[in-house]
Amino acid sequence: MAALGIAIGGGNWFSALALGVTLLKCLLIPTYHSTDFEVHRNWLAITHSLPISQWYYEATSEWTLDYPPFFAWFEYALSHVAKYFDQEMLNVHNLNYSSSRTLLFQRFSVIFTDALFVYAVHECCKCIDGKKAGKELTEKPKFILSVLLLWNFGLLIVDHIHFQYNGFLSGLMLLSIARFFQKRHMEGAFLFAVLLHFKHIYLYVAPAYGVYLLRSYCFTANKPDGSIRWNSFSFVRLISLGLIVFLVSAVSLGPFLALNQLPQVFSRLFPFKRGLCHAYWAPNFWALYSALDKVLSVIGMPSVFCLWFKPQGPRGFLRCLILCALSSFMFGWHVHEKAILLAVLPMSLLSVGKAVDASIFLILTTTGHYSLFPLLFTAPELPIKILLMLLFTIYSISSLKTLFRKEKPLFNWMETFYLLGLGPLEVFCEFVFPFTSWNLKYPFVPLLLTSVYCAVGITYAWFKLYVSVLTGPPVGKTKKH
Repeated sequence: MAALGIAIGGGNWFSALALGVTLLKCLLIPTYHSTDFEVHRNWLAITHSLPISQWYYEATSEWTLDYPPFFAWFEYALSHVAKYFDQEMLNVHNLNYSSSRTLLFQRFSVIFTDALFVYAVHECCKCIDGKKAGKELTEKPKFILSVLLLWNFGLLIVDHIHFQYNGFLSGLMLLSIARFFQKRHMEGAFLFAVLLHFKHIYLYVAPAYGVYLLRSYCFTANKPDGSIRWNSFSFVRLISLGLIVFLVSAVSLGPFLALNQLPQVFSRLFPFKRGLCHAYWAPNFWALYSALDKVLSVIGMPSVFCLWFKPQGPRGFLRCLILCALSSFMFGWHVHEKAILLAVLPMSLLSVGKAVDASIFLILTTTGHYSLFPLLFTAPELPIKILLMLLFTIYSISSLKTLFRKEKPLFNWMETFYLLGLGPLEVFCEFVFPFTSWNLKYPFVPLLLTSVYCAVGITYAWFKLYVSVLTGPPVGKTKKH
């Protein structure tokens, strides 16, 4: 940990971390990219070449525009820079178009917009409770958190190899969380409202935002036992919050309301016709599955009740937000493996506060990150993903163990055995199975094994987090933040 001490001792360690990861992102520019690269190129072309009235109707490509209007305007803004790199990428009919200039523009657009993520991480680090025992001990949790967020393995491979803009969007979410810690509730609410109109997947965590703001902002006083003083409710604050949501929504959806296109926009954002269970009420296996799925999909709601009846300040809100995100990942339909980042990134903030949270974080992030391996299936990326994950995982475990060295071990024997099992699993999937006779007949086996094995770890982390929320400190005994 000598390097940690040197870094902390310097005055610019955060800038060094941010610059270092930016250089790494630049090195990843030539790597493989997925169909998401073409998706966003097509969206650049749609928003640049067509009038707004056609954005959500255009269907030349199968990758139609299906993000909320703010993201469409984001692509529109980027397109006016893209035209100076390669005008051909902005032609709607140039399907699957790619050139070296197009590649450079789109890669650098992700790197450039990550500046918001870097700023959000910096603001989150200010919210960490430092120990009053010297500068190094005070700064250590902040340094660890900065590494866990800025150098997050999942974010690196999903955004800068696979290709997406999760860093920019996660920056908005982390910044809104930081504003709640800083008691700047209106700013936090505004940022989250904006985020919802960039990507509607964040609706999953909206209950945590709504209950927390109602409980901790609209009610201005508590009784000594922690319960609400009902006569302290501020209608002015409630109206202010409602006005923020209304104005942001009006700016986002207003033009499409004026064009009488809201139904079309919503049909793109929420394609319910793609549902798995077409015969929903037929008395078959899928009816049983659907009923169970509906029950499990709302199981995260008790955490919202805990946020109301057992308030624990911004940390309680953060814990509830993570549980909402993880529950939606666990029990939702058509869930992408990349959605695990919605829980992993905010969980990083809790990991430097308590040993039990650090343990949950390490299980969740290690398993969740490994589940992303199948996204990068080409040979040149194999050593890259293995090396980057090993470095991130080793640092995460060693740094958090050092931070909580005076407490009980972060893992029990069962958890240790499970995490070590990821090694043999990777060896089998990447280096053994491809050379067996089963590879041609059952090519899906590595994906199946990875999915099932990782599901066990993520479910276990979800359960531990859920228990920690339900068994949290009673009302009246919470710490003030």
